[in-house]
Amino acid sequence: MKLNRIVPVITLLLVGSSAFAENWAQWRGPNFNGSSDEKGLPAKWTKESARWTADLPGASASTPIIYGDRVFLSTADDETRTMHAMCLDRKTGKVLWNNKAADGMARDDKSNYSSPSPVATTDRVFFFYGNGALAAFDPAGKQLWARNITKDYGNFAFQWTFSASPLFYGGKLYLQILQRDVPVNGRGRGGNSGGGGEVKPIESFLLALDPADGKTLWRQVRPSQAVQESHEAYTTPMPFEFKGRKELIIAGGDCLTGSDPETGAELWRWGTWNQRKIGHWRLVPSPVAGGGVVLACAPKGEPVYAVKAGASGTVPEEQIAWKSDQKREVSSDVPTPAFYDGDFFVLSDVRKHLSRIEPATGNEKWTVELPGRAKFEASPTAADGKIYLMNFAGEVTVVDAVKGEILGTMLMGEENDDMTRSAIAVANGELFIRTNHKLFCIGKK
Repeated sequence: MKLNRIVPVITLLLVGSSAFAENWAQWRGPNFNGSSDEKGLPAKWTKESARWTADLPGASASTPIIYGDRVFLSTADDETRTMHAMCLDRKTGKVLWNNKAADGMARDDKSNYSSPSPVATTDRVFFFYGNGALAAFDPAGKQLWARNITKDYGNFAFQWTFSASPLFYGGKLYLQILQRDVPVNGRGRGGNSGGGGEVKPIESFLLALDPADGKTLWRQVRPSQAVQESHEAYTTPMPFEFKGRKELIIAGGDCLTGSDPETGAELWRWGTWNQRKIGHWRLVPSPVAGGGVVLACAPKGEPVYAVKAGASGTVPEEQIAWKSDQKREVSSDVPTPAFYDGDFFVLSDVRKHLSRIEPATGNEKWTVELPGRAKFEASPTAADGKIYLMNFAGEVTVVDAVKGEILGTMLMGEENDDMTRSAIAVANGELFIRTNHKLFCIGKK
C-alpha cells in the first residue's frame, strides 16, 4: 500500500481543531531545531493547574509527539520489562491504545530501549527502539508493518544503550547507526559468537526506508577515522536546506557531514574536533543549523563549532565560522541546542548555563545560570519568546529568550524522580511535559 493511496478518512482523524496550531511531529519539532511558532504559552503554572495528567507505565527519555488530536509516546513498562507504543487523546489524556512493541528493557542503568522519540505523519506513526525494533501503526493503533534492524545488519556495537530517533523527511524514513567498527562487550556483528571465528568489521551507516512498508530503499556506509568509543554517536540526522540544496546533517565519529537525502551520498565532511584521537568521546548532541551555519558540539565540555553552510567535499579550515572560547562556558555534552529567533540557544549541562549565541560570530548575547541542584540534559525547547528547560528532578525552568531572565521554575517531578531527560513538546497552545511516570498537558487558562 502506497502512501498516496491511503484513504482520506485516516487523515481526518489526525487533523487538529485549531487552524493555527502546529504539530510536534518529530523529536526536534516542526522546524527540526527545537523551536515552534506557537503563541500564548504559559511562563508559570502548577501541577494542579494542568489541563490533564496521565500516568505512564515506565520512564523514558523520549519526547512526546503530537499530531492533531493524538499524543504518541514511546515508553518502557517497568512491570513487564517490555517496550510499548502508546497513543493518548490530546484533549483529555485518555489512553486510546497501548501496544507492546518489543521485549527487553536496557543494556545499562542510565537509560532504556525507549529513548528514541516516535515520528508521526498524517496517516501513520513510527516507533524505533534501542534494540533495533521498528514498527509503524495507523492512528487507530493497527500495526502496519514491523522489522528489526539488527536482524538485517547485525547487533549494534555500542557500549551504552543505543538511542537515536528516526527522521521522516521528503517522503522517506531515515535511521542513523553510528557505532564502533568492532564488537564491544559482546555487542556487534560476531560479538556473540563465543570466539573462534573471524569477526568482520562493523560499519556505521545511514538507512533510508519506504514508510509504506518499511523496506530498505538504500543503505549508505559512513566511514570514520575515530577510535574506540569515539565511533559511537547517539545523535539524530537533521534536514537542512541552503541555497536550494537539501541535505541531511550528521554528527558523530569525530566529524560533521552532509548527505544527499535522495541517495545518501556524502556532500561534504569536516573533522575533527578530536585531533588527539581520544578514545572515549562518544557524541550525544545532534547537529542544528541556522543563520548560515551548521552547529556541532564537541563532547566532554569541549567547544562548540560553527561550519559555514553550503560546503562541498573536504571542508577547509576557512570554512569554520567560529568556535567557542576555551573558557568552555558555551558547550554541551548531552543537550542539542535550539535555533530560534535568529540565534542559537546552547544549554551547557556541564556548567548549568544557558547561552544565546549569534550564528555569524559566536558572540554571546547573554548567559544565565540555571537554578536547582539537578543536572539539565533534556534539550531546550523554544517558543513564544521563551526557552523551556527541564532537569533530572523534573523541575521546569522558563527563560525569557530576549532578556535571558528566569521567568519561573516549576517542580513537575515526583519525590524520587531521577534522570528525567525528555524534551518539552509544544503544540496547540499547550506544553507537554514528561516526567518519569507522568505526562502533563499545560496551557493557559
